[in-house]
Amino acid sequence: MGKVQYCMVIDLEACVGCSACDIACKVENNVPASFAWSNHIIETVGKFPDVKYRYIPTLCNHCSNAPCVAACPTTAMHKLDNGITMHDPSKCIGCAACRIACPYDVIYFNDKEPLVREEFLEPLIPECTSSQPGIQKKLGVPVGYYNPEREATLPGIRPRGVVEKCTFCDHRLAKGLPPACVEACPANARIFGDRNDPNSEVSKVLAKNHARVLKPEKGTEPNVLYIGEF
Repeated sequence: MGKVQYCMVIDLEACVGCSACDIACKVENNVPASFAWSNHIIETVGKFPDVKYRYIPTLCNHCSNAPCVAACPTTAMHKLDNGITMHDPSKCIGCAACRIACPYDVIYFNDKEPLVREEFLEPLIPECTSSQPGIQKKLGVPVGYYNPEREATLPGIRPRGVVEKCTFCDHRLAKGLPPACVEACPANARIFGDRNDPNSEVSKVLAKNHARVLKPEKGTEPNVLYIGEF
């Protein structure tokens, strides 16, 4: 068996479009409110009465031939031995070359102070509800909701002026846990594992199904694949 190559398969027939994956990702990774590492594409194709609605979950594809890695001038964007496309904020100069190179629009740039919501700086109801600074002070955390476990491999709150993206929850994988989006999916529509291990669930699913990737013409060899159809 070769080295580990993490892969995610999303079953579009099982997906119910609830966005639990998007919410779990934000909470797990302290993702700013202005963008989402776990996102989705919504499409309505055709003309009535022959209309097809499509809900396609998206995230970083952790491409084997990653254009973002090739474009990064500082090696901030790089590949890990397990196939994850990782980003090092300490090396990032904020040039956004990776974002431009990514054909999937899943790399985001922090152009504002992360997780600061102007409308929450003061209580909505004076002497009744809490303000964001008040919550932070009581909880001893930098933001209203905060997961300190994210600090295992990345700054808990990524600073302004750098890019961000999905990491397959690398900090959870190190503990033998699946990505947060996989664990949160109520329909078990996300299958995750080592595609180089023939005994893994993800390998068995790929062996039994015709899998597709987004924008195959780009030649990026994504490690997020889709099966089924809504």
